[in-house]
Amino acid sequence: MQDTNAIAMLTQSADTLFVLGGAIMVLAMHSGFAFLELGTVRSKNQVNALVKIITDFGISTLAYFFFGYWIAYGHTFLVDAPTLSAGQGYQLVKFFFLLTFAAAIPAIISGGIAERARFYPMLLCSGLTVGLVYPLFEGIAWNGNYGVQRWLEHHFGAPFHDFAGSVVVHAIGGWIALVAVALLGMRKGRIRGGHAVGFAPSNIPMLALGAWILTVGWFGFNVMSAQKLGSISGLVALNSLMAMVGGTLVAMLLGRNDPGFIHNGPLAGLVAVCAGSDLMHPISALLVGGVAGAIFIGAFTWLQRRLPQLDDVLGVWPLHGLCGAWGGIAAGLFGHTYLGGMGGVSLMSQVLGTLLGIVVALLGGLLVYGMMKWLVGLRLSEEEEFIGADLAIHHIAATNRDKAPI
Repeated sequence: MQDTNAIAMLTQSADTLFVLGGAIMVLAMHSGFAFLELGTVRSKNQVNALVKIITDFGISTLAYFFFGYWIAYGHTFLVDAPTLSAGQGYQLVKFFFLLTFAAAIPAIISGGIAERARFYPMLLCSGLTVGLVYPLFEGIAWNGNYGVQRWLEHHFGAPFHDFAGSVVVHAIGGWIALVAVALLGMRKGRIRGGHAVGFAPSNIPMLALGAWILTVGWFGFNVMSAQKLGSISGLVALNSLMAMVGGTLVAMLLGRNDPGFIHNGPLAGLVAVCAGSDLMHPISALLVGGVAGAIFIGAFTWLQRRLPQLDDVLGVWPLHGLCGAWGGIAAGLFGHTYLGGMGGVSLMSQVLGTLLGIVVALLGGLLVYGMMKWLVGLRLSEEEEFIGADLAIHHIAATNRDKAPI
């Protein structure tokens, strides 16, 4: 009996350490979001990019701790510490891991609304999004809330499958961002001489650093979504790698060697493979990632040239919204055994689940950001936008070029 208890405790401890490692890796990804945005925006908005990501994470933690996790999983932390720490504290690190996913929503949105958004209203929107909107669909997809998964399984033979969040995290974040971007309007100076123009990234090395941090952390995002050491799968790791490579190479070819496209290519592939990374054959993952790279470049270019009113600075709707939706549907295609997958998935369930996620994101985003725009406004003044968010909000520039002696 003692040996059995010791083995059970050791197993629980290993699972706790495993999920904690995943939480730390995904937490590190938030620095990737920060540096990707810093390198993409103009130099007068770099400080704001850094500050938004870390403060959004703080607000997200409180919102998810007190409201979001309870809405999604029916679990609260309003009990004593001995109860919380039972089972080696596994439930606590599971919360930490899932929090890092939830906090990715405002980090995604941040890149779309950059360079003209007010600071405190956007923080409030982040809290409402993570505390109320995101967990609504998270609970449906990952906890079976409201009977949606049972209905899909009954009618189509399998529930909606999203192993690591192509739809639950990325599509939700990307489609909410689309709403926020539309409500904000485009940045000043985007139209010159009757034509849409783009603003060049301010710092390619920082952009690349952000992309690399995100890429490395993504293997914790995907692989450790197993949430148990005994459920870990090398297939998830290899599929993540192949999708990353597919997105990179397609972005290189279609983006004509543009470094911004090339460094977003692997992210597009990784967004798309999340949902079916535990089901697909690696060759399918390569294809899924490649298609995602093409989706990102095509949609981002179209927005920049044809629809500048939707001024999505980092292209988060194409990258996360569209590639995430593609990933949810792709899991229903390439997860089938007739394409070398593991099976146990329904294309119709994937389509309907993906569409449901988009509807929740659009309605939730419209409610949160629309309400905030009506109550206090979302956008910086014209003068504040001209001098940049760094000086207007934080009263300091990213670099000090004053050569005078101290």
